Order: sequence, then C-alpha cells, then structure tokens
Amino acid sequence: TNVVLWGIAVVYVVGTMFTRILSVPVSLVPLLFPFALIHGAKRYAWNGIVVFVVFTFIISNILENLSILTGVPFGHYYYSDSLGPKLALVPIFIALSYVSFGYLAWVLSTVVVSEARRRSSVLTAVATPLVASFIMVPWDLSLDPIASTINHAWIWTQGGGYFGVPISNFLGWSLTVYIFFQLFAIYLRQRGSDDLSRALPITHYLQIILVYMSTGVGFVIDHLVSINMHVTDAVGQVWRTRDIYETSAISAIYTMIFVSILALVILFRDQLVQKKGSALANLQDSKD
Repeated sequence: TNVVLWGIAVVYVVGTMFTRILSVPVSLVPLLFPFALIHGAKRYAWNGIVVFVVFTFIISNILENLSILTGVPFGHYYYSDSLGPKLALVPIFIALSYVSFGYLAWVLSTVVVSEARRRSSVLTAVATPLVASFIMVPWDLSLDPIASTINHAWIWTQGGGYFGVPISNFLGWSLTVYIFFQLFAIYLRQRGSDDLSRALPITHYLQIILVYMSTGVGFVIDHLVSINMHVTDAVGQVWRTRDIYETSAISAIYTMIFVSILALVILFRDQLVQKKGSALANLQDSKD
C-alpha cells in the first residue's frame, strides 16, 4: 500500500505542476479521494476512515445545501454545471474535495498539535480539530476567487469584497470543517486506538505534507503563468485576473506552504528527539 500511496502522491504532484504550467483546466482532486481512503485505512483502519468520510460527507452536504437555499452559513451562491453530477444542489465533486483536503488538514494538525486518540485530553480533542480547520480553509482562500469569479464553477449572487467572494464563505467553511473534525475527534477519543503516535513511519506524514505543499505551489504557478484579463462578478464588479492570481499565490505561500514547512520542522525535530532519547537509553543500559 505504501507504493500505491507514493504512486498517487507523485502523480498528483507532477500532474499539478504540468497542468498549472500548461494551463490545462483539469482538476486532480479526485486522485486524492482514494489516497485519503488508503492512507486513512493504514492510520485508523477501514472503520475509522469510513467514519471520517461519513461525518465529512454528511455535514458538508447538509450545510452546503442549506446555504444555497438560505444563505447560511456560507452566503448566497449556487453551483454551475461545470463540476458534474449533483447530490441535491451540490456537486458530488465538492463532497470528494471536502473528504480529500479535510483528511490532509486533519493529519497535518496531528503533527502540529498532537494525535487525537482514545482517552486524549480534552485540550487535544478540541485543539486538533480547531487547528485542522485553520489548515483546511487556506486552500479555499486561494481557490475560491479563481474557481468562482474567473472560472464560474459557482456563483456568488451578492458578490463580495474578496474578488467577488464574501467573508461569510470563509467563516462558513471554518464552521463546517470544524464540526466534522470535532465529531471525528470525539469518535477517536471514545473508540480510537490507544497507541497511535509517531510509531507510523515518517514517510506516512511526508506523503501528506508533499501533497498539501504541492497544492499551494500550484497557486504560485498559476500566478506566474497567468495572463491579465477583466472578469465581472454577479453584481457587476470588474476584477483583474492578474490581481486574483497574485493574491491567491501570496495567500498560498504564507498559509499552505508555511504550514507544510512548519509540519516538516516539527516532524524532523520529533524524530531527532526520539533518536536522542533512544541513544541515551542505550547508553544507560550499557552502563548498567
């Protein structure tokens, strides 16, 4: 399975670079759904990752449909037909995206904060999903103005100050993803493993970091190869595409790429601490 995971990760990274450089309008996000399932099964067993998928799918779909109908919690918008078949008013592609990037954000938060496991402290059970939500939303922070205002995958009917996207969208994202992350943390605290920790090989985490970081790099490439045009949002506000791509790149550098670097530093620091601890223990044993 590790070979399969690395295969998917490499295809995603290389594909992201090439499609962005060549400006090919193809999303590789569907690749990340099987990646999340396989990676999650190694981490939490199949029953654990299925619980994560169910929580994510149900919560995201309910709140997305609710917002399309009422404007709460994301704001007033609707999806065009460009993302394929829909479940009610929301494309299935969106649910797969929530699961895929939600899983990436969750694992990264366990590196930054701590593993959520059976009998975790209340602090860990709350802090890990909270941090996960702040790791996931930056993806949409870079993506949304491009996908909506430029590509019209969805339309914000009342516009917004962030290149046609309202602040309510990001607050709604924070709420939505926090809910399913928190539900999963509660599940793990009650029924999860007792011993899940850095016992997993470092490559297990490097795969996640690589995929997440490459997604951020993709937004930087978008900016570098973009051409300037003028686009108009649903309320008639005109925006320059060059400005949108540049802002998305800046956001990605100082959120997604920063989080990836932070996770790498923490991961390798912990590895060094463990090796040092093992060396000291062996030295003590030899003296005894």
